Amino acid sequence: MTRKTIKEEIMNFLHEAKKKSFSVEELAQHMGMQKSSDYKLLVQTIAQMEREKSIEFNNKGKIKLPFVPAMVEGTFRMNERGFGFVTIDPEEPDVYISSDATNYAMNGDTVMIDIVKNADPFGDRGAEGRVVSIKKRAIQQVVGEFTAYTSAEREETDLYGVVTPKDKKNAPFKVFVAAEGIQPVDGSIVVVEVTHYPEKGYASSLEGLVKKVVGHKNDPGMDILSVVVAQGIPTSFPDEVLEEADQVPDQIRDEDLTGRRDLRNQTIVTIDGADAKDLDDAVTVRKLSNGNYFLGVHIADVSYYVTEDSQLDREAFERGTSVYLTDRVIPMIPQRLSNGICSLNPQVPRLAMSCEMEIDRNGKIVSHEIFPSVIQTAERMTYSAVNGILEEEDAELIKRYEPLVPMFTLMKELHGILEARRVNRGAINFEDREAKILVNEEGASLAIEIRSRGVGERLIESFMLAANEIIAEHYNQLKLPFIYRIHEQPKEEKMQRFFDFAAALGILVKGTKESITPKDLQQVISDVEEKPESAVINTMLLRSMQQARYSEDNYGHYGLAAEYYTHFTSPIRRYPDLIVHRLIRTYEKNQSEQVKEKWADALPEIAKHSSDMERRAVDAEREVDSLKKAEYMADKVGEEFDGIISSITKFGIFVELPNTIEGLIHLNDLKQDYFHFIENQLALVGERTRQTFKIGQKVKIKVTKAEPETREIDFELLEAEEIPALEPPTRNRRRERKEKTSNNKNNREKNQSRKNKKKPKGKKPFYKSVAKKKKGGRKKG
Repeated sequence: MTRKTIKEEIMNFLHEAKKKSFSVEELAQHMGMQKSSDYKLLVQTIAQMEREKSIEFNNKGKIKLPFVPAMVEGTFRMNERGFGFVTIDPEEPDVYISSDATNYAMNGDTVMIDIVKNADPFGDRGAEGRVVSIKKRAIQQVVGEFTAYTSAEREETDLYGVVTPKDKKNAPFKVFVAAEGIQPVDGSIVVVEVTHYPEKGYASSLEGLVKKVVGHKNDPGMDILSVVVAQGIPTSFPDEVLEEADQVPDQIRDEDLTGRRDLRNQTIVTIDGADAKDLDDAVTVRKLSNGNYFLGVHIADVSYYVTEDSQLDREAFERGTSVYLTDRVIPMIPQRLSNGICSLNPQVPRLAMSCEMEIDRNGKIVSHEIFPSVIQTAERMTYSAVNGILEEEDAELIKRYEPLVPMFTLMKELHGILEARRVNRGAINFEDREAKILVNEEGASLAIEIRSRGVGERLIESFMLAANEIIAEHYNQLKLPFIYRIHEQPKEEKMQRFFDFAAALGILVKGTKESITPKDLQQVISDVEEKPESAVINTMLLRSMQQARYSEDNYGHYGLAAEYYTHFTSPIRRYPDLIVHRLIRTYEKNQSEQVKEKWADALPEIAKHSSDMERRAVDAEREVDSLKKAEYMADKVGEEFDGIISSITKFGIFVELPNTIEGLIHLNDLKQDYFHFIENQLALVGERTRQTFKIGQKVKIKVTKAEPETREIDFELLEAEEIPALEPPTRNRRRERKEKTSNNKNNREKNQSRKNKKKPKGKKPFYKSVAKKKKGGRKKG
């Protein structure tokens, strides 16, 4: 028998055997190799297999298969402090990875992990793991500021210099630039293609080549552009896309009207923000003879110009959405289309996809039609003008738009009916303030303006929601492949945390964590609307919700309490809306099995990619807002402001000012006491003073730091509104111990007798022996 066949037989035997380990003698007996020469060959083979690590010996000297950890694949998310979390399944809690168990994984990497500690189902502790291997690196390029080396340093290191990443998630890393290719000047903002990733001895280092110089850090607008490039958002359209856009005519041709319903005789208006240039929705309302309302929602027919598999279409798919930043818009389709032939500009004919609805006095849509059309808007209205007419009764505006005022009054009436219907079915309404950052020509922050949503904004929202719902329901009833905007029921564990939190404030929530309805949650918001707890309940409830996303399956929209929902109303700026239009056009002509199969296969990828691109745009918008807010506060260091506590964490207090700017009071800066974090109430409590900090509490602060580069704003606490004190956890534990010992004499006596027992001489406690063994470790080599 050859050594190779002996190895195979040993492995087969170990895999198939019920026992886990065997002595050499047992293996020899099984294989009939007890003779001296055979036994010697068996021992040699076993020794070789141990060196190859295909087998191993247990502590009793028996042979067994090596332990192979059960590994799972997931996505690593890195925290700025070095530790991270791995998402294995979006529906399951993440796995915690300590800073010494990341195996040099970076944010977004696809990794294989081994679970080293299972989750505690009875406690609040999740699973812990370690990264075993990195399957795919997420970061191929890094955007940052280049610092040039001196000529002597270049000579010594063979490097041009080092790049400091702009993305906060990559802040712990330095990217060394090899002395090849493009050599930027000091202070350049560059794109580096990564060639070497962190490894042992170089845990926070990468290496790469400069592929592009974006500009210089002192160039106007470079701060925002750096964020855009770092997020991977394209800043210009490829030549072939622009060439295709140039081929689209500026005006509607006669052949474009074939198969369209002509609605140019209807009184239709657009209502948008004053600075909007891509007008993709228009509306009309009138009263019918039966007392019902007629609502027409007309959406720019972008899919007529952006055709399937064209260069324009591919680019729109890749971008997924337009990105709206402080001083610029990065459009999904070229501006020649988005601001031109696709925009429903006033007094010119435009192609549209229309949804006309008859709505009864209870807000129920009793009939509807969906069809391609041609419209011509009578007026380009702004939200402020409509609000001036309907809320402020501005005489000058009423006179200027006199022919349209009766329709605006009807719009307000219909909006009230639709809104009441949504409220009655349980739609959750989170009223949040929106801040607009005003900048000068160089892009520097000048002021922060709080936007209020008037009846003009809300009525357009009501009409768009109605159209989105009826479109989704229509195609769902036809059982055709479709794309939906879904918002799933909150996860049970998050709802349980919300229940616990509300209960601690004395608020009873109806329903159970498994079956709570939107109406139950809406009732909670309504109950606390006038109470001090309102802000904290809204915040906690918002955190308990899942993120809305796109899906080929209809799960309804929990937040809107809608059984069917899609995005139909913004095809200029959202790719899923463009797809909805394309599906409407396709199904109008052809509902064959082949067509249905084609779209059933294509929609899952479109839905996922669109959700991912939406998340990227939101991240970029938030980062730019944080940057500009920190810039705005930079010259206000030392000034004092009133604010409210917006969040409490174990490391400090976040305070929001009336202008929506948020800053952190670090826990270490609260010198008056040692503070405990009470997670189920999101509160900090002083151990000695019992001073309590909770969300919604009024405070006075002083600005101590505002750094646009890091987006960090720090505050110092000056005064805090007095609120009822909570009991610090140490006092609770002390009281519990006191009560327990005073009420249980036997336990006290047992504890005393146990304390009096002497440890046997000559024996070390088990944990010390283990610690000593571990400390010695294994010899290298």
